[in-house]
Amino acid sequence: MKIKKNIAISDSGYLFNPGTGESFVVNPIGKEILELMKENKDFKKISSHILERFNTTASTFEKDYYDYMNTLRKNQLVEENEQENN
Repeated sequence: MKIKKNIAISDSGYLFNPGTGESFVVNPIGKEILELMKENKDFKKISSHILERFNTTASTFEKDYYDYMNTLRKNQLVEENEQENN
């Protein structure tokens, strides 16, 4: 999964999708996940990073991460990586 190229992300966690005209605000963890996704980090690396920086468990993070990915997908903010489609 990767962030679509046309999605604007501000330093404060404000997202704008020019394709739909919609805007969103994400919390600090959500913003950090988006930044890691922009660096092409996979789930394992994102999980490791978040678990080191924030007070959460691996099982809670995994559930929240996949819920977040579904929300991003539903709002047309992400697209599948080519290797995920193979």
